[in-house]
Amino acid sequence: MYNVDTQLIKFVTDHYYIQRSNIVSKINYNGRIFYNKYERIDEPLTRMVMNRHADGDIVVAHDLINRMDKVENIVFDYNGRNPERFWHRAQLLLREEGFINFTAYETKTPGHLHLYVHKGHTTLPEAYQLGRLLSTKLATKLPREWRMFPTADLPREYNILVLPYKLYAKERGASWSKHM
Repeated sequence: MYNVDTQLIKFVTDHYYIQRSNIVSKINYNGRIFYNKYERIDEPLTRMVMNRHADGDIVVAHDLINRMDKVENIVFDYNGRNPERFWHRAQLLLREEGFINFTAYETKTPGHLHLYVHKGHTTLPEAYQLGRLLSTKLATKLPREWRMFPTADLPREYNILVLPYKLYAKERGASWSKHM
């Protein structure tokens, strides 16, 4: 059963993506060719689908951008070797920048994290800009071992993330935040 606390982040649930073993589509974007292995399913993302993902029957991804081009979360996709250090540094940076709600989830690969920064209804260009800003600031403290989502460097079909497998850590509000 899918028991990851996803109430902490807002998923786009009106559709989802399933990973296929073959190439679903070929995307030409900014002079580059991308081969997409995720098929968009235009049905609601339900608990039954999430349970099948948790059981390992299918790999399900969720979209970060809703149909109105709004973004709820800016996501760090950390693929380094030291998640504890990354979490600590990112936590300090996000607090300093005034973010009080963020959650890290473990992925299928041990030591890799998805850090969801809860921003609320943000326009797509603003989300791109904020992601670049946060990434640049964190890169001054750590070697760059992450990617930011959403990103303008990839086609929209690639601004998706696999559903989390386990909660790593969460931060929910703090009285000492400078933007409260």
